[in-house]
Amino acid sequence: MPDTTPSTNSPYRPSILVTGATGNLGREIVDRLRSHGARVRCLARGQTRPRPGVEWVVGDLTDPGTVREALVSIDTVFLIWPLLDSAAARDLIAELTTAGPRVVYLSSSAVDDEAARQSDPIVQVHADMEALLHDAGLRPVVLRSDTLASNARGWVQQIRAGDVVSGPETARTAVIDERDAADAAVAVLLAHHDQLDYGPHVLTGPEVLGRADQIALLGAALRRDLRFQVLPADLARSRMLADGRPGPLVDALIAASGRRPDSHRVTDHVERLTGHPAGTFARWAIDHAAEFN
Repeated sequence: MPDTTPSTNSPYRPSILVTGATGNLGREIVDRLRSHGARVRCLARGQTRPRPGVEWVVGDLTDPGTVREALVSIDTVFLIWPLLDSAAARDLIAELTTAGPRVVYLSSSAVDDEAARQSDPIVQVHADMEALLHDAGLRPVVLRSDTLASNARGWVQQIRAGDVVSGPETARTAVIDERDAADAAVAVLLAHHDQLDYGPHVLTGPEVLGRADQIALLGAALRRDLRFQVLPADLARSRMLADGRPGPLVDALIAASGRRPDSHRVTDHVERLTGHPAGTFARWAIDHAAEFN
């Protein structure tokens, strides 16, 4: 795998469209692209606070007109597909094919290339999106990310309220700090064409963790004795619905919690792309402890 670490001395200054730019990972990517002097445009579904050096297009990825506008004079696209239906991406892919930018697609490390069907709906849509992009001749650079550490922010309210965090059990994975995932994404987004490795790059943290492990590490960072309580699927589902999450998303999350197998895979792809090893969840918990108080 070639060294694709961006060089601040490089004359290459692409115009990059970032989708999912207001999310935990997207914000990190935008910040890094700006620091490297890239021309950054973001596509968001709602009006956001202006940021120096960043253009915004307001609209939806399923609207061909919005996508066409966002792609004007764009060299590279960082693509996060937010829906559980890949069929809705066909117009988007048609616009990408016409515009012809480099596409960097954020997929899931749970994708199994040997499986006829994936373990659950969330992984299936990632596998379908990869296939659609390849079949369209776009030759995407695929980043298959493991569970992002920033997902732990979903426990903020429970941790502020007490010492027990409850939810459905999920597969054990090598949780990755979203800052490392962003570094890897930016390395690929800024790489010269002759340096490009299309992957798939499997981005993981350095150790495999379950939810109980993550809660314990958050407790250590907060100097509290936190513990995780597994909820049965039906109770977890009713609570997520009561919190206002959409029914199809809740069903997909419950399916993932019951069907997705544990992953024991740890890779060095973050280091090979960025030049530095992936950080631990314990470090993430210390760095973000104030958010949980």
